[in-house]
Order: sequence, then C-alpha cells, then structure tokens
Amino acid sequence: MTGLAAKFGSGAMNNSVAEIEDAKALLVIGSNTTANHPIIALRMKEAVRRGAKLIVADPRKIPLTKFATLWLRQKPGTDSVLINSIMHVILQEGFEDKAFIAERTEGYEEFADSLKDFTPEFAEQVTGVPADDIREAARIYGSAENAGIYYAMGITQHVMGTNNVYALGNLAMVTGNLGKPGAGVNPLRGQNNVQGACDMGCLPDVYPGYQKVNNPEVQKKFEEAWGTALSGDLGMPASEMTSAMLEGKIRGMYIYGENPALSDPNTNHAVKGFATLDFLVVQDIFNTNTTALADVVLPSASFAEKTGTFTCSERRVQKVRPAIESPGEAREDLDIFNEIYCRMKGQEITPIDPEAVFAEIAKLWPNMAGMSYERLRVDGLQWPCPDSTHPGTPYLFKGVFPREGGKAQFTVVPQVISDELPDREYPFLLTTGRELFHYHTGTMTRRSKGLDAVAPEAYIEVNPIDAAKLNVADQDVVNVCSRRGAISLPIRVSEIVPPGVVFIPFHYKEAAANMLTNDALDPISKIMEAKVCAVRIEK
Repeated sequence: MTGLAAKFGSGAMNNSVAEIEDAKALLVIGSNTTANHPIIALRMKEAVRRGAKLIVADPRKIPLTKFATLWLRQKPGTDSVLINSIMHVILQEGFEDKAFIAERTEGYEEFADSLKDFTPEFAEQVTGVPADDIREAARIYGSAENAGIYYAMGITQHVMGTNNVYALGNLAMVTGNLGKPGAGVNPLRGQNNVQGACDMGCLPDVYPGYQKVNNPEVQKKFEEAWGTALSGDLGMPASEMTSAMLEGKIRGMYIYGENPALSDPNTNHAVKGFATLDFLVVQDIFNTNTTALADVVLPSASFAEKTGTFTCSERRVQKVRPAIESPGEAREDLDIFNEIYCRMKGQEITPIDPEAVFAEIAKLWPNMAGMSYERLRVDGLQWPCPDSTHPGTPYLFKGVFPREGGKAQFTVVPQVISDELPDREYPFLLTTGRELFHYHTGTMTRRSKGLDAVAPEAYIEVNPIDAAKLNVADQDVVNVCSRRGAISLPIRVSEIVPPGVVFIPFHYKEAAANMLTNDALDPISKIMEAKVCAVRIEK
C-alpha cells in the first residue's frame, strides 16, 4: 500500500469490483486470484468471456492461467524488471497516452530516461520471460481502451515491494489508465477488513484517514477532538518490533486478531521476541500459536457476533450486525477496549456505542463525512463520500489526484535484487502463499471438518525435473531447511512450479512455512520478504 499512497495519495483499490467485467485488458500479477479472491476471479473470467484480454504474471501455473491470453512466468523477485521492460516497449512503440502524461502527471522525462536499459532482451535474461512475450504484453495492455491492474502480496512481500507497486503505478499512468472506469491499480486485500483497519489508522504513522501524525495541523485537530495531548512522533512498524523486543525496547505487547507466532517470517526469531516480554496480552476468537505464549488471553467476538463496519478492497464501507450471540465469556472488541480504557483512567465503566464511534470517524475524516449508519443500511458506500447527498465514489482520480498540485508523480524504479537467492548450500528458491480451502494461519478454516478433509496437510510443490534429481516421488516426506529453520512435509511433484522453484502454503502450524522464510525488510514499507528465500531439500 505504501507505494500507492506515496504516488497517488491513496493506498486503496482505485476502481470497483463490478468494473472488472467491463475492462478490455487485465493484468494480474502477484495474485493467485482464484484461490485467494475467488469472487473477484469470477469477475475476471466474465471479462474474458466478454472479450477482454487477460495477462497473468506469476512464477506458478496458477488456475487463472487457463483463462489468460498471455502468461508471463517471471522468476520470483523480478517483477519490477518485467514491468519496466513492458513500459520500455510501450514507449518504443508509441502506446503511451501523451495527453494524460502532459496534463495529469509530473516527473515523466526522468522516468522515461530510466527505462532505456530495460529492453525486452535484458528483461528476458533477468526474469526468464521471453522477449517476444514482453512485447506482446505491452501491446495488449498499451492498446486497450481501458486496462486494470490487480495485485496482491505476491509482489509486495519483497525487499523491493514498494518499488514493485511504484512500477505498476507508472504503467497505469503512462497509458492513461487512471481516473476512468474499468482501469486503475487495484490491490486485492488479504483479509476482510484490512482496508478498514488501514483507513482507521492501524498504521504507525497516521491517524484515521491517512492523516499524518507528524502534521501539526492534523495533530491539533485530533487533540481537540479527543481532549488530550498527542505525540507527533512516528510509531514503530510491526515488522521492527521483534528486534525491539529482543533489545529490551518493548517490554509489553497487546495483540488482537493476529497470529504472528505463525504468520511472521522467520517465526523462530519472532517467538524468541515474545518470550522476552514482561507481559503479553492476546485477544482473539480462538486459541492460536500466539495465545499459547500469552500471559492473558481475552476472548473476543467474531464478525458474526458484533455491531460495526467493515471496509473491503473497493473502499466500500458496510455495516455489520450480530447474527448470533457470542459464546461463553467472549465480548466485542470495542467493549473490551472500552473497559480497559476506563479502568486505566480510573473512571466509571460506561458502555460505548459503535454508532457514536462511527459518527466521530465521519466528523474527523472528510472522505467519510457523508456516511452514517442509516446511509449504510443497504449496500454500503464507497469513500470518498464527502457529504450526506453524495452517492459514493466507484473509481478514484477522475480529474485530479489528491497530491499537492493535483498531479500524479512518476517514480524511477531501479533493479533491486532479492535479499537471499539460491546458492550451492541452499539450491532452491522457496515462495509461499495461500490455497483455496484455507485462510491465513487456519485459525478458523482448519476448525472446519469439511475444509480440513479436503486440504488436511501441508505440502511442498516440486517440479518433476527437480524431483528426479532429488530421487523423490509424490508423497515422499522430505526435510526442507533454510538458514532460519527446518520443517518436514510431503512432496507434490507438479509442473505448477518451474524448475528451481518450490512452493509451500503457509496455513499449517505442524509444518509452518514461515519457519523458513526471510524477515529482511523493504526499506520503505518495512514489509518482510516472505516470498523469496533459499532452501535445500533432503529426502
């Protein structure tokens, strides 16, 4: 998200899900959409049925490649080189939108000059994608009346993840595919309320609405609204907290709705950090690897047991209502937070009304100023929604970008190498991801007997060429080792992965892929490089 926010002033999906069906070209990169966002994948398939050309860029032969006009099989960690080379061809063959560039962007000359060395032939050497396929991708995307870009964590969880997003923004800008229907740069959010959490300030440098904590005017506004003094210092990214714990800089932690003892890359390192804490509170709907480390566990309500709002990938704010009662001692998160706050303040515990909280959000963030519980009653609204008569905004950047001067900024994106690549000792490149039947760390889905019966165990995908070299076959159990840990799991011999690349889903605590993965950081977004690391396989 950081790349989008810096370039355009927004980290959200630019366009709406319904518009996917009307796109004339689609570029899907770093997203196994049919497994991770199956309803959105149905829209993509419908677009293809209506005549859209689909480009899929993915190292694995994911199911969506069956519907693709063109499949680009880049090596993991080479995404920005691939995108830069596509733009090289777009400029070389005259597919750029000159009017859009002149009227609505800045920094074009330096950007265009930076692409000169990213020829299709150079990119073929780096990415493994044939030069002619790069040219074909440029022609498909560059000549389309409207083209949408869709990506997920497959391109962000790298040390150059922000650069990857910058490159996609450049591609949309250079072809004028922003500020119109069926276009845009569209991050597909990994969980049901990730967008809402970000919108509400669950980031270390912003208040709700992406309003910077170190902006004096913003700070004053929130101080007046909340009746207390606030710090203008930037907070610490979650990815840097493990080191801070180990160094004694963090002595206590409160985690809710998160299972970092299984989901964080280099998991052993993260667990060591939690062990150093004087006090750990974990608030969740089920016991997890992380609750097992906690001093106190607070049982919270699930989505089906609470009142409030969620915001999905397309910026749509939707009201949720309790469908069932919470079991046992479980309580709504807001209720728990409120009681803890009141006790810390030494004041009488008074109930808190979710609708009043939402009204405060609308008052403090102009993009939601026109929303209310009453207006959200049916289908919700997409921000920006600045006043009570506004219908919501299906796509962003029509006419102006929310940056100083109103123009979008091109960014020079250099080639950056992954932090850890295969060598003689660790000859395979591991990438990780999700599968259709389970969700994240399996906290909910692995409790479903039906889902767990379909996908009961972890596995490692290995190409037949590599399997022959290792003298292993389907269902052979192997040890997979990295510089950070080792796990044992059965093999699936499959051409889904190319030679030299292996894949493990990260849902399974008994063979936790993140024991192996790398916690090297993107220097800008501070996201960890979970998608590329070096491993060896032993029978």
